[in-house]
Amino acid sequence: MIVVYHHPRCSKSREAVRLVRQAGHRPVLIDYRAEGWTRGHLLGLFAAAGMTPREALRAKDAASSGIDHASLSDESLVAEMVRHPALVERPFVCARGGVRLCRPPERVLEIVRAEGPVFDGDGAPLAGPEGGALA
Repeated sequence: MIVVYHHPRCSKSREAVRLVRQAGHRPVLIDYRAEGWTRGHLLGLFAAAGMTPREALRAKDAASSGIDHASLSDESLVAEMVRHPALVERPFVCARGGVRLCRPPERVLEIVRAEGPVFDGDGAPLAGPEGGALA
């Protein structure tokens, strides 16, 4: 199972979903902005991705929301992310191969095993049948 924490209006998120589908998978899509987060969920997601809350922050949305994220501790930052789900960068993808913040979207290929060749929007190969990036 592959889970994508997705925002349907985000082009990077849509591209990551397209790459997962193109690799032959049917991802579970979770609109995290509508569903929201729990503290435990975020901490687990960040730990699995090897990231800090600050690295997963969508700073542009924090600034536009008037949140002074530079002065917040990680714990306070997570609390703000729970209150304002849009503060979390997107898309996060969870797959058998790990958890990644897929910016750029092609990072999804690091954790999703392709069931056939995967091509970018211009038809150039991105991954072979083993899911490894092609040179």
